Amino acid sequence: MLMTIREEDLVKKLLQENEPFRSLKQQHAALEDRLQAFGNKLCLTPQDEVEIKRIKKKKLMFKDEMQKILAVHRTDQ
Repeated sequence: MLMTIREEDLVKKLLQENEPFRSLKQQHAALEDRLQAFGNKLCLTPQDEVEIKRIKKKKLMFKDEMQKILAVHRTDQ
């Protein structure tokens, strides 16, 4: 997803000033790191596949929550 300059500025501002947004962003990034680790494996077990799906769902949940916060702050500007 491409962000405009204004959107990037809002994200930077929220990362500095909004603890819930910052926490969601950090958790989202940590889950992305875990997904990357699975990408480095030569062979995935069925348990790995289940874990990957769980991580992706959780990551999407965090992204949705960040979007909600962004939407509220977009209308405040």
